Amino acid sequence: MTKRLTICRPDDCHVHFRDGPMLEVVVPHTARLFARALVMPNTEPPILTLECALAYRSRILDACPPDADFAPLMTLYLTHQTTPDQIRAAAAHGAVLAVKLYPVGATTNARHGVRDIDSIAPQLDALSETGLALCVHGETPDPSVDIFDREAVFIERWIEPMRRRHPRLRIVLEHITTREAVEYVRSASDTLAASITAHHMVITRTDMLAGGIRPHLYCLPVAKREAHRAAVAAAATSGDDRFFLGTDSAPHRDGDKQARCGCAGIFSAPNALAWVAHVFDAADALDHLEAFTSIHGAKFYGLTPNGGRLTLERHAPPPPARLIVGDDHLSLFDPGFPCTWRVAA
Repeated sequence: MTKRLTICRPDDCHVHFRDGPMLEVVVPHTARLFARALVMPNTEPPILTLECALAYRSRILDACPPDADFAPLMTLYLTHQTTPDQIRAAAAHGAVLAVKLYPVGATTNARHGVRDIDSIAPQLDALSETGLALCVHGETPDPSVDIFDREAVFIERWIEPMRRRHPRLRIVLEHITTREAVEYVRSASDTLAASITAHHMVITRTDMLAGGIRPHLYCLPVAKREAHRAAVAAAATSGDDRFFLGTDSAPHRDGDKQARCGCAGIFSAPNALAWVAHVFDAADALDHLEAFTSIHGAKFYGLTPNGGRLTLERHAPPPPARLIVGDDHLSLFDPGFPCTWRVAA
């Protein structure tokens, strides 16, 4: 039985830092464990231009611990006002690795997002031309579609037409949650990949809803039934290089999570790697863990693997603690049952 595992220092290919006091609290937890992280742009206000991205990057670096060896990788928020020249400028600079598509209203701070793919054809052409990736929040915003079906419908209505019209476009279907998404990525060319979170490999909608609502397990895309969780976990642990880790660690103050209309998002930066090891161990797939966390994402984004090392050990971590943000708290991902791994000191 494997008790310790040392891997190439991982990348988080999808993280939310927010801004202001929240950023200062959460950035150190990612910077201590991950060598690089692809930072999402749905802040208030959103990160719309190269200049905004560079200023945001500076604030992130200022929030890092002094001894941290960490590189934030930036994204731009795609809107109908984004110009092809802005995309080309971002690609030429090198600090921006991707542009993020949020269907309007689909998730946190998505009101500036995209209404339909026809109206962003010039932007998608610029992405194809430059090689920047398009990261996609894969849920249809159509209110007539059941929330548990929105990922599968999005693939049919948005992703498949987008790929037919822009065959060179490099797309990451973010934080996939369904068997349909897994099967679609597996059937596609190598210009399509998917990020997978720790929590979508661990929890189901039953964990969120049975016996009372657990608001700290509410995220978007929402957790699905067990068959989908199992399919997503199987994709992650398979060794297929089209799947890689993106924690989608998305902090909200407890007061905002537990409000009458609670916010969607799970804060998992400190313990996502432990839960990934837990899932891979249960699947007898620890030999694929390094590739999922440290190799596949770097390959898709054209990066070399990180030089540092990180060790995980079979040892139950302490119970998740709450962090303090201003006059409120921030709760850590806790599915309600124990994890069997932790990051070694």
